[in-house]
This record gives sequence, C-alpha cells and structure tokens, in this order.
Amino acid sequence: MLRTYPADLGNVNREALVRCIEACFECAQTCTACADACLSEKSVAELVKCVRTNLDCADICATTGRVLSRHTGYDANLTRAIVEGCAAACKTCGHECQGHASKHEHCRVCAEACLRCEQACRDLITP
Repeated sequence: MLRTYPADLGNVNREALVRCIEACFECAQTCTACADACLSEKSVAELVKCVRTNLDCADICATTGRVLSRHTGYDANLTRAIVEGCAAACKTCGHECQGHASKHEHCRVCAEACLRCEQACRDLITP
C-alpha cells in the first residue's frame, strides 16, 4: 500500500515505516492473544497485571499502526509522540510478559513480539 500512495512522503525511511507498521499490528494481535491465554490459566490471579498490560499494549500498538498508515496531513510531532508511547508500552508489556515466560509459553512469545515492536518504533524515530 505504501508504494501506491500518490504524494511524496518526504525523507521518511519507507523500510523502517513498513517494519514499524507490521510490528505494531503483529504485537497488537499477539498481546490480545496472550491476554486471552492468561485468562485461561489456572493461576489467572497471578496474571492480572499481565492481562491489563497486554490489553493496553494491544490497543496502543493497533492505534499506532493505523496512525502510521495515514500520511495525508501528517503531523510529525503527534506521530512521534504516538510512536514513542508505543515503544514505552511495548517495553513495559515485554518486561511484564518476560516475568511469566518461564511458566507460560504465550508470555514468552508475547515478550518477543513486544521487543520487536519496541525496536521497530525506535528505529523509525531515531535519525
């Protein structure tokens, strides 16, 4: 889709933008699935914070992916703040999931997706 955009994107690193959009949507899906899996665990009471962090991260990642997919009327300051927020959410969620990764495979997978998304966000906003 990015190649079909008719206007000039300026000096945006298109590869980094595509990686970030894809990582955001992957992370949103993975966090949603991880939250659901946590709710199915017998030890769900121990995973309440993980579920909440997963759902927050999923919402932030999905929103970030959508914002990065729109280019008309682009506001660099707003977009940068959203991407920075997404990186922070991914870092927090990844850390939380990593704490449960030894007991729950879904948390390990989610922590890895969060790390990839955090890095993709940082790559996009770092000159």
